[in-house]
Amino acid sequence: MAPPATKKSEASAPEAPAWHPNLRIASSLPDTKVVRTAFFVNGATMLVAIALLLVLGHQEWSLHEVHKQIADLQRDIDRDTKASAAAVALYGDFKVEESKTLEVADFMTSKPILSEIILRLGAITPKKIAFDALDFRTNGLTIRATVKGAPDRASGDASAYEKQLRADKVLGPMFSDVNLLTMKKNALNGRLVIDILCEFNRGAKKK
Repeated sequence: MAPPATKKSEASAPEAPAWHPNLRIASSLPDTKVVRTAFFVNGATMLVAIALLLVLGHQEWSLHEVHKQIADLQRDIDRDTKASAAAVALYGDFKVEESKTLEVADFMTSKPILSEIILRLGAITPKKIAFDALDFRTNGLTIRATVKGAPDRASGDASAYEKQLRADKVLGPMFSDVNLLTMKKNALNGRLVIDILCEFNRGAKKK
């Protein structure tokens, strides 16, 4: 038996509209997600902040270690400065004394033999020149002598004797310089008295 016509018409009828209009604003509604988007944003921000704090903390620690090392080195420098200055001063004194010692040693090894000088002076000195004194010192020989004859002529003889000593083949290399220091008249006999300085040559070698 066919169904009633009334039910077929009810099934095919269109859906009835809602009983009231939808007035909701979707953008203003709360987030109903299980894990909210703000959680991820806040978490990422916290991770960045923690990373920055770790980097800054490591830099501060490294800077502290550097300052500590600098302070330790400065303490070592301050501790050793006085001893270092004393050592430098002592070394300077040592160099000064060493130079003096070497100078004396060099002079002693190069100092001419006195007997050789005396014999050579006796051999080359003219008879008109008489020795009054021979003063041997560390730096040279001073000859004091009286020149016989008239004073005006004796001065020329004294100058010639000075040149003779400087040019002598034996004595010349022993002396670095020969200088006629003084010429004065003896008040007792009127003769000319001279002083000649013969400086030793430090580079001369003993024979």
